[in-house]
Amino acid sequence: MSPTDRRILTLALPALGTLAVEPMYRLVDTAVVGRLGTNQLAGLAVAITILALVVAGSNFLTYGTTERVASRLGAGREAAAADVGIQAVWLSLMVAAVAVPALIVGARPLASLLGADGEVLDVAVQYLRISALGVPFVLLALAVQGVQRGASDYRTPLVILLASNVANLVIELVLVFGFDMGVAGAAWSTVIAQAGAGTAFLLVVRHRLVGARKRRPDRAEMAPLLTAGRHLLLRVGSMLVVFTGATAVAARVDDVTLAAHQVAMSMFLFLALVLDALAIPAQTLIAEELGHGGRESALIARRVVILSLIAATVIAAVLALLAPVIPSAFTSDDAVASRATAALLFLAVLLLPGAVAFADDGVLIGAGDYRFLGRAALGYLVAIVPIGVAVLAVPSLGIAGIWLGLTAWMVLRAIVNTGRVRRVLPGA
Repeated sequence: MSPTDRRILTLALPALGTLAVEPMYRLVDTAVVGRLGTNQLAGLAVAITILALVVAGSNFLTYGTTERVASRLGAGREAAAADVGIQAVWLSLMVAAVAVPALIVGARPLASLLGADGEVLDVAVQYLRISALGVPFVLLALAVQGVQRGASDYRTPLVILLASNVANLVIELVLVFGFDMGVAGAAWSTVIAQAGAGTAFLLVVRHRLVGARKRRPDRAEMAPLLTAGRHLLLRVGSMLVVFTGATAVAARVDDVTLAAHQVAMSMFLFLALVLDALAIPAQTLIAEELGHGGRESALIARRVVILSLIAATVIAAVLALLAPVIPSAFTSDDAVASRATAALLFLAVLLLPGAVAFADDGVLIGAGDYRFLGRAALGYLVAIVPIGVAVLAVPSLGIAGIWLGLTAWMVLRAIVNTGRVRRVLPGA
């Protein structure tokens, strides 16, 4: 194994654990709520989609912070790196102050906008309003993870998130089945676990921030994060419109298709983040390398893509074999299981171009190429809108039409991102 591969894998292994654990909150909720009924599972799908808009839209707190902390540490500027961390924490709390009341007040209209009605709407609103209380802790954890990743500490977030997810599973089983709290129990257990994780993150990051020169919110210090955030928000927003649009299209086909789509989307989020374990170290390593000259940056970029493709090939093969079996873990409805199986087969194909797209995203974030990432993501969204329109016009296309569109979107991302990496890092 080459030294470059060793550097990548040394960070990728704990990152794999962290990224695989992060979506487990929702996977556990999906598995538990799926046992309560199809309407409950469909309502959960809508609520989780809305929460994803907030959380993923705030990922700039992690990505922007990682790049800035790593580049400053690479240049030997420890105090400047601590300043970035302090401002990221303040910014996370400011975002939460807006997001929480917006989610609570807007729960019903937002869920309705995604096509929920009747019992499905009631379930979505209940889950969303309770889950909103965990958002401040989630955003705080995002900011702190950016600091930890920038300092090449991937192990601590893994330990915290793993403990939090174990707690969530235990509490959820007790509340949902022991106390018969239903969907509310699933939501409350996640909030409790997120609060514990957020508090733990704040405690462990303190020693990295002691050298900060400015401890209060500072507009000038926040400006670079906000600039990066604007472009990353366009990127994430465009991506989430794709995911949200897919959910909205599924909701307008029928409830069975919506429930099946939620099963496949839960697996997508899980497996995509597993692949992202190789892209996340690229953010740290590329930024650090550029901070002290950048001689190895092109080599790192090449190896990240190759390693990601190897991992994706293995995962896709296993997923294709298990596609008929996986849905039974989430639902006992045969119609839902059948459609979910079809979606999972599309997902197995999607993972291959996805591996390239994710790896290149990590490289470009590490290089601070936020403007391109935002504009390109918007272009990908526009390109696949006709597929969504076709499924709405011809509902018989159903789950296959939805996932064909998502696969086309991923192929486009892989092609365009690869070209951009080669321009930003010649020789990559």
